[in-house]
Amino acid sequence: VSDVDLDIPRGRVTGVVGESGCGKSTLARLVLRLLDASSGSVHFDGTDLASLPPAGLRALRRRMQMVFQDPYSSIDPRYSVHDAVLEPLRVQGLALDEAANRAKVESLMAMVGLNPVLANTYPHQLSGGQKQRVGIARALALQPDFLVLDEPTASLDVSIQAQIVNLLVELRRRLGLTMLFISHDLAVVEHLCDRVIVLYLGKIMEMAPAAEIYAS
Repeated sequence: VSDVDLDIPRGRVTGVVGESGCGKSTLARLVLRLLDASSGSVHFDGTDLASLPPAGLRALRRRMQMVFQDPYSSIDPRYSVHDAVLEPLRVQGLALDEAANRAKVESLMAMVGLNPVLANTYPHQLSGGQKQRVGIARALALQPDFLVLDEPTASLDVSIQAQIVNLLVELRRRLGLTMLFISHDLAVVEHLCDRVIVLYLGKIMEMAPAAEIYAS
């Protein structure tokens, strides 16, 4: 990734498209400081992420979460759905008593269209679409302002992709989320995103409102 300069407006969905290997996933990780940039800076709501000590970065992570591409590997197979969804709260020291935790998990599962009776199941018992819904529920557990979604539909069947995209549209409407949505699927990006960035060999080739990109 080189000379990438962009802003992500609050309450909007910014799409990043490009062929495999162009730097999309690297950009996603740089934005959340899962990777440290070798030069330049990343600012979240005015705060330079590189300037934060570990404790400060951990606290800020409550406001920014990621949904990964592969739901088959992003959830610990030893965790039940309940434990997977509750994990961010435990990591941040925000978990409550057993009854409150159960109610929180059930609420998050319902929010992403999962039947709460699945709370005690394990990843190998779920479909790919169900696993990705668990990943989205986990990302929403801390009530973040900002979601980075790294090709969240790439490993799913076409019919399931549409369900996940429609879920994201609804969550954005209900929660007022800001999203960075990374994909190689132009149709999905057109449906979900307000603005599109075209990445090629680590550089921005084009950046424009989605309506303008798709009208050309």
